[in-house]
Amino acid sequence: MAPTEPYPSPPSSPVPSRLDPILRNALRYTIGAKEYKTLHEYLITRSPPALRKRTPPPARVNSIIRANNDYNAAAIRASLRVFIASQAGLQLWELITTRLRSVFRSPNLRLSLSLSLILLLHRLIFRFLTRLRSNLSTKDAAPFRRRNPRIARALTSKLAPAAGSSLAGFALGAYPADQLRLTIAIYFATRAAEYVYNALDNKGWFRSKPWWWGSWMMTPFATGQLLHAFVFDRDCFPKAYGDFILSHTPNYLQRRPGSYPPSLPWPEPHMIVDGLAEISRLHWPPFTSPILFPNNASPLPSILASISPITSPAHPSIPHLSCALLHPSNPSCSKTFLTYILTAFSPLAKFFTLVFTLFSLPRYQAYLSSPSKELNALAKRVLRMTLFIMMAIGTSWGSICLFVNTLPRHFLPTQRWFLGGFLGGLWAFLGRKGGRSNFLYSVRMSVDSTWKVGKKRGWWKGVKHGDLGVFVMGLMVINIIYERDASAVQGSLVRKGLGFLRGEGWTDRFAEQLQRDETRGGGDAQREHKAQ
Repeated sequence: MAPTEPYPSPPSSPVPSRLDPILRNALRYTIGAKEYKTLHEYLITRSPPALRKRTPPPARVNSIIRANNDYNAAAIRASLRVFIASQAGLQLWELITTRLRSVFRSPNLRLSLSLSLILLLHRLIFRFLTRLRSNLSTKDAAPFRRRNPRIARALTSKLAPAAGSSLAGFALGAYPADQLRLTIAIYFATRAAEYVYNALDNKGWFRSKPWWWGSWMMTPFATGQLLHAFVFDRDCFPKAYGDFILSHTPNYLQRRPGSYPPSLPWPEPHMIVDGLAEISRLHWPPFTSPILFPNNASPLPSILASISPITSPAHPSIPHLSCALLHPSNPSCSKTFLTYILTAFSPLAKFFTLVFTLFSLPRYQAYLSSPSKELNALAKRVLRMTLFIMMAIGTSWGSICLFVNTLPRHFLPTQRWFLGGFLGGLWAFLGRKGGRSNFLYSVRMSVDSTWKVGKKRGWWKGVKHGDLGVFVMGLMVINIIYERDASAVQGSLVRKGLGFLRGEGWTDRFAEQLQRDETRGGGDAQREHKAQ
């Protein structure tokens, strides 16, 4: 008795005796014998039984194709293959290029690429120049130093690696030339200027400076320029800073009253500022009250029609149109200023309390060790900053009333905005202790605004990729100052960042040097005590 197979093969599918003519022609014109065999092996044999019964085997299809041996059918099959292959390839290429184009145009990818290239090139160039400097300082390189004295002096200088590695900053060009790149360039330029001042101060250049001397003195010029740009060139003014000013000006910018009909227009805060700009261009005209002169058909110039809902019901005793726009219900400019101080103090104090508290969280250990001391210092910082910002904003707006009541109409009609901002910036004297970062922030915004205003008005033309040159020069100056006098680079995080950029690790060279000096000094004192 023959043994039975453990895995019997399935019964063969019945082959149709005669193929349908449409199916036979479709197979002959669309697919070859080898292609049908591959298709049958990998697809049809795994299909449902009903479909397998209706499909011919590969041998039958091969016999049909070879029996006809039609040149036209072969040509049609080749053309169909070319069509399908080319269409699929082009669609795939379009999909890949579209995806890649969208990826490479992503600002986030280009910024990440730029920062990584800066780090890589900075480390490689710094290491190369450091090794080259040490090799050129050996006796074997004496002939080269004699033949090329200038090049040798440049390459063997202590500052050569610091200056040369800063050329890696040109990798910032991988990021598109937009506001962020300009902000980075201005930031590094102002930081470089700050560290140069610190280095000169450490050398005693400003030993005889008066007690009131400090970085706060830059703030009046910055706030003067910013206020002028805010009024006349708001597109060149930082929007976040402008929104902050408008949101903390409760008494000088009139909001829509709750009882005012919603169907009637009311000027927005930026429209009020535009109205003040037009008033200054018109040389500060007097106010003609519609209440006293109801028959006057045009109490306002046509260009100021948008501010009519505010000025029309203004107090009749107000003499100036700017005062009628800023405080229409109160004829006294001084009372308006005092009311602003009483109104603005509380919101600003709450805001800066929250901000300084968040910034103090990394120093929570100091608060746990000496809470009364740290809380007292925090309260002082909040109070100083609140008074500074409150008085700066209030003085800037109050100076409009001051100048319109003391200066002739045609004397500096638009430039007095700069003077008003300058007066407001003088209150930075209150925050001069520990406020350098805030003052430099306003200076950076002023530099950015001045550059944009100059380009807008044609005072100067921008240089293509000039921001890259400013960034590289700022980075070079910072590297040189860090090499010569690390104490001039204020901020432990900044010094650690420079060390990381050079490949020295996340270390603070200046703090480590101070620790070594203290240890060495303590050891010397102990040895002297034992000798005695």
